[in-house]
Amino acid sequence: MAGAGGLGMVGLAMAPAAAAHATPGPGPNQWWFDSWGIQQDVWPITKGKGVTVAVLDTGVNARLPDMGPAVVPGGDVTGKGGDGREDFDTHDNGHGTGMASLIASQGTKTGFVGIAPEAKILPVTSPAVTGPTTAKAIRFAVDHGAKVVNMSQSSLGANLYPNQCPPELLEAVKYAADNNVVLVASAGNTGDVDNKPNYPGSCPGVLAVGALAQNGKPWASTQRQNYVTVGAPGAGVGWINKEGHAYDAGEGTSQASALAAGAVALVRSRYPQMPARQVVQRITNTAKDFGTPGRDDQLGYGVISIPRALKQKVGANAPNPVYERLDKAAAKSPGGSGATAPKAKDNDDSSGSGMLLLVGGIVVVAVLAVGGFLLLRKRGSQTPGPQPTGPQPGMP
Repeated sequence: MAGAGGLGMVGLAMAPAAAAHATPGPGPNQWWFDSWGIQQDVWPITKGKGVTVAVLDTGVNARLPDMGPAVVPGGDVTGKGGDGREDFDTHDNGHGTGMASLIASQGTKTGFVGIAPEAKILPVTSPAVTGPTTAKAIRFAVDHGAKVVNMSQSSLGANLYPNQCPPELLEAVKYAADNNVVLVASAGNTGDVDNKPNYPGSCPGVLAVGALAQNGKPWASTQRQNYVTVGAPGAGVGWINKEGHAYDAGEGTSQASALAAGAVALVRSRYPQMPARQVVQRITNTAKDFGTPGRDDQLGYGVISIPRALKQKVGANAPNPVYERLDKAAAKSPGGSGATAPKAKDNDDSSGSGMLLLVGGIVVVAVLAVGGFLLLRKRGSQTPGPQPTGPQPGMP
């Protein structure tokens, strides 16, 4: 958000802590672990056990030692067949594997660890973003046990549709809401170019995530749109490609979406009976605001604070813009039917620790920023079509 510089460190966990159980600690460049207090404030409470996160992407290479134990058989909506456990990406050399690694990598070979290493990954091969295809992928994920769906992908043309969402896709979003599943998507990577709305992030009922840079400011290319609800680390964020190489750095709202999906999985693991609506409401209202008070179009209501989301209560009447938009869209649909709101259930314990984010001029680790290492994919096309949102790898 504007004006974030100069705030110094806010709730940054400084003291190292031994990782619980057998999960290795994060790699030296995984700065979001310190910023979110993952080892100190999160893993002692939950590591994501019991939650399946669907990754709608290019597939996930389940043969990698870092990913194999976490990946369950999924599906393929492209017509090629398969169960999602192979990564077909050739542009980024493993976009789907990379996003899954941010969520649940075991770190057994590379040392690169996901923030929810005890969660399961349900890979759904769905690289093209269209109304019918993405809708089919969402329904598959819901029907196969996912409690969180990550869509680190986006397409132009949202402004051509009512509610900024293709009708088939909006129906699938309602289906997910009716079945208590949280949908998370990247906001888009052309905020400093054409800044057009991108779906599925623009769809009512989807938690759209903007990208935070390591200096505590919005990433320059993150979309500036009113559908952006929260932010998460997205610049200076590496990943594991489909060949098992761990990158040190990258940038894109893809990474921000994947880390946000991991955060949602941690909350759902801690509170398995909490309805999806209340989970998103809690994530939204415990986010840490930076800069000018109030929401903005780059990081929404603020950057996700996992410790606060795990520990702080949120009132039933607190804003819940993701589902408020969905309810409004559903009321206008034929027959007025749509997502229904489960009764909120406050089953949490204490109010808790503050956030965490590294801001200002203080740097935890050096980010590889050489232009040749960061393959920023910005497209200014006016034609609706797939709009990749990263990752942008550094050197392995």
